[in-house]
Amino acid sequence: MNGLLHTLSAAGPLAAGWGIHGLWMRRRLTAARRDPLSGLWTREAFESRAARTLARRPHVVVLLIDLDGFKAVNDRFGHAAGDAAIRATAVSLSDALNERPGVVAARLGGDEFAAVIPLADPAGLPWLLRGLHSEITAPFRHAGRDLTVGASIGAALSSEASRPGEVLGALLRLADEAMYAVKRAGGGWHYPATGAPTAGTTAGRRAGRPGTHTTYRKGAA
Repeated sequence: MNGLLHTLSAAGPLAAGWGIHGLWMRRRLTAARRDPLSGLWTREAFESRAARTLARRPHVVVLLIDLDGFKAVNDRFGHAAGDAAIRATAVSLSDALNERPGVVAARLGGDEFAAVIPLADPAGLPWLLRGLHSEITAPFRHAGRDLTVGASIGAALSSEASRPGEVLGALLRLADEAMYAVKRAGGGWHYPATGAPTAGTTAGRRAGRPGTHTTYRKGAA
């Protein structure tokens, strides 16, 4: 009996050590799947989590976001300003989406971001996109000055996927097409069901200066 107690007491610290090591490893793995600049998920982590969200939720929107005027900010104010724009975009994504359970947001690389967002009612998507675009294009502070970038946001609803076995890939392609459609129109947001992009126009935003933001719908002057 004494021998058994001695063995258990000796094994206790070892087990605790392995528990701490396991926790440390899990934290290291999680950190490795986070983009170090933005703190958002990387592409691989995003794809695995996004696939799970799509499989569990009936109404999900997939977003692709590309910053407009990012290179101008980088060229004029330096790489530190570009890094600040990336961080500000990540904060805007988090602030706009943090009250929505099941959201997965990522930086795919460069100035391209993605998000998967479960929706209680798809009819609310235009309001979500409008608010997110306004958040991202709001001025951010860097080195004592207010800078801005524009954004082109493409969206696709899970109900629009034609191949259930390839839901994420199909939605990313649709969102990519929508993003480039609105980018050609000057920036803003778009998803195929609207028929035409809803654009945000900014005075001076592409040069990294604060501007005015106007939204309009199809048929507006």
